[in-house]
Amino acid sequence: MKVCGFTIVRNAVKYDYPVVQSIRSILPVCDEFIVLAGNSDDTTLDLIRSINSEKIRIIPSIWDDSLKEGGRVLAVETNKAMDLIPADIDWAFYLQADEVVHEKYLDSIRSSMQRMLDDKNVEGLLFSYTHFYGTYHYIGDSRKWYRNEIRVIRNDKSIRSYRDAQGFRKNGEKLKVKPIDASVYHYGWVKNPKTMQVKMQDFHRLWHDEEWIKQNFKSAELFDYSEVDSLDLFTGTHPEIMKDRIMKADWNIRLDISDKKFRLKDRLLHRFEKITGHRLFEYKNYRVI
Repeated sequence: MKVCGFTIVRNAVKYDYPVVQSIRSILPVCDEFIVLAGNSDDTTLDLIRSINSEKIRIIPSIWDDSLKEGGRVLAVETNKAMDLIPADIDWAFYLQADEVVHEKYLDSIRSSMQRMLDDKNVEGLLFSYTHFYGTYHYIGDSRKWYRNEIRVIRNDKSIRSYRDAQGFRKNGEKLKVKPIDASVYHYGWVKNPKTMQVKMQDFHRLWHDEEWIKQNFKSAELFDYSEVDSLDLFTGTHPEIMKDRIMKADWNIRLDISDKKFRLKDRLLHRFEKITGHRLFEYKNYRVI
């Protein structure tokens, strides 16, 4: 069995992505790793090269910033990276630059890939998600945060990145997947409030024109983390590879987890999910088999 990890990245230093931790977190289960490095305004290339692993292959890319409909440029770049995966690879392991896998899941991931290698009906492996928000102590627990997504797929070129690269589809159809005992830790919403504000303003440009941003984006020096509907405290452990980064965090935000900003319908759905563990009317970009 051969596994190739892959990711896309641009301006990782400017936006303070944990991309080094992301890549290193799954290197132990990858035979090689492709990094499609977009045209950056910072030292992203030097950051990736600092990992210093023979498994990593860095390929430069130029983003087409005119592809604003639904964040399409992210899927285009992801597909470029997928197309670079060699033919002898069995599984492709995708992580975005703000996603990290805890080392406690690596054995489960590898054994799941091995166990389902010959079952061609399985087109992808489904991971659960933990979304951190504001600091490393809070997690989003409302319906706005997706609970599961595909992160390991067959090395099948008919599988394509979907919409803004959150998931995948094959010939336009949802992939047939098996859930596995592994979670992705998503740190995209954990940054210094000043860095977060810059990132959000710039990322709106992947979806919208300047007039939309002017009309809809709140101009400020710092991102307002209090504008969130529901949070909970994180009671687990972070990946070992994240500990140094967490120790160096230079901001502190206190958020009130008892302050739930729900409409009545969302409040009832949230309460039902907390009691039963089931999410009613959940969007699923995959078919569990």
